[in-house]
Amino acid sequence: MTVMTIGLLFGAATLLFMFSGAPISYALGSVAILFMYLFMPASALNTVTQNVYEEMASITLLSIPLFILKGAAIGRSRAGQDLYAAMHVWMGRIPGGLGIANVFACALFAAMAGSSPATCSAIGSAGIPEMRKRGYSPGFAAGIIAAGGTLGILLPPSVTMILYAVAAEQSLGRLFLAGIMPGVLLVTLFAFYAVVRYRKEYALAEAEFNRTGAASALLAKETFSTREKFEMLPRVVPFVLLLIGVMVALYGGFATPSETAGLGAVMALGLIAVIYGVWRPRDVAPILGATLKESSMLMLIIGMSLLFSYVMSYLHISQSTAEWVVGLHLSRWVLLAMILVMVILLGFFLPPVSIILMTAPIILPPLKAAGFDLIWFGILMTIVMETGLIHPPVGLNIFVIKNIAPDIPLKDIIWGVVPFVILMLFAVLLICIFPGIATALPDAVMGVALPKS
Repeated sequence: MTVMTIGLLFGAATLLFMFSGAPISYALGSVAILFMYLFMPASALNTVTQNVYEEMASITLLSIPLFILKGAAIGRSRAGQDLYAAMHVWMGRIPGGLGIANVFACALFAAMAGSSPATCSAIGSAGIPEMRKRGYSPGFAAGIIAAGGTLGILLPPSVTMILYAVAAEQSLGRLFLAGIMPGVLLVTLFAFYAVVRYRKEYALAEAEFNRTGAASALLAKETFSTREKFEMLPRVVPFVLLLIGVMVALYGGFATPSETAGLGAVMALGLIAVIYGVWRPRDVAPILGATLKESSMLMLIIGMSLLFSYVMSYLHISQSTAEWVVGLHLSRWVLLAMILVMVILLGFFLPPVSIILMTAPIILPPLKAAGFDLIWFGILMTIVMETGLIHPPVGLNIFVIKNIAPDIPLKDIIWGVVPFVILMLFAVLLICIFPGIATALPDAVMGVALPKS
C-alpha cells in the first residue's frame, strides 16, 4: 500500500474518531494504536507506553503543571475581581473606560494565569455585570471579555507556546519574548475598538434620550477620587510584582523555564495566602484538585498527540506530505496563507494543543525551507489559534461566557466577538508586513538568533 493511500486512510480515520464524539485524547490515541496494529511491526504495540513516555520526556513540558498551578491559585482567588475593579477606577474618566478596563484587566490576568478560560471566568464574572449595569450592550460586554480572554495563550507564560517550542525545537525564552509586543498590539486594537464602540452606543443612547426622554445608564457620569484610586493599589501591585518577578527570573538567567514555573506557583500560593487568607487545607484543596484535573487532561492530550505524530512520522505520512507541499513550488506567502487558513479551519474543531502537535511535523519543514523564522511563525499561528477560541463551532471562550452570563443569547455573544476576530486577523497582517513586531524584542534581549542547519 502506498504512503499516499495510508495517509488518506489515516486522515479519514482521524476525522471519523473526532466526529464520533470521543474525547480528543482518546480519538488520537485510538487512531495511532489502530495504525500501529495495521501497518507497523507487531512489536510496536508492546512499546506504546515507552513511546509515549519518551516523547513526553522533556524538561520543558515539566513546566506545564506548575504554570497551571500558578494560574489556578490566582484564578480561584479574588485577584481577577480586584484587578478589574482597580482598572475600572483608574480609567473611569476615559470615554469607554470601562471597556478598556476590561481589556487591560484581561491582559494582566492572562499574563499571570496563562489560561484563556480562567481569564474569561475571573474577569467576566465581575466585568460583564458591571458593563451591562452601566448601559453597555450585552453583545459588546460579552465580546470584549471573550476576546480579552484569548490573550491567555499569547502573553507569557503560555502553555500553548510551551508546546510549540517543544514541537518546533525553538527557544522557549525567545518565544515568550516574541509574544509580548504582539500581545500589546492586540490590547491596543481591542482598546481602540472599545472606545469606538462606546462612542457609537453613547450616541445612540443620547439620540434615544432626546427623542423619548428615556435615559440610559450609559449617559451617567462616574468619577472616582484620588483616594479611591490609591486604595485599590495594595491588592493589585503584589500580583503585578509577581508577573515582573517571574519574567526577571526567566530572562535574567536566574532560573530555567521549569524552575521559573515552580517559582511562580510558590509565589502565587504565598500571595493568595497573605492577601486573601487562602492557606487552610480546605481552601487550598480545590486549587490543587483543579490543577491535577486540568494537568492530567492536558498531559493526556499531549501524550496521545505525540504518539499520533510519532505514528505519522514512522509511516512517512508527515514527511511525504511536507515534501509534496514543498514540491508545489508555491510562493512563500501563498504557502504561509494556505497554512494559516488550514489552522483556522482546524480551529473549528480542535483546541490549540492538538493543532500544534498534529500539524507541526507537516507544516514546519516547508516553512523552514521557505525561509520563514519559526519563532515569528509561532506568534502568527498562536494569534490565528486565538480566533478559534472565539469562533464557532468550538469557540471555548464563547461557552465560558455563556456559562457566566446565561441570560445573554448565544447569537449576541457570537456577533459580539466577530469584530475582535477581524482585529486579530488584521494584527496577523501587520505582523507579516512588520515582522519586527514579533522578532525585535527577543533579538534585543537575547541577541539575533542564528539559523539552525
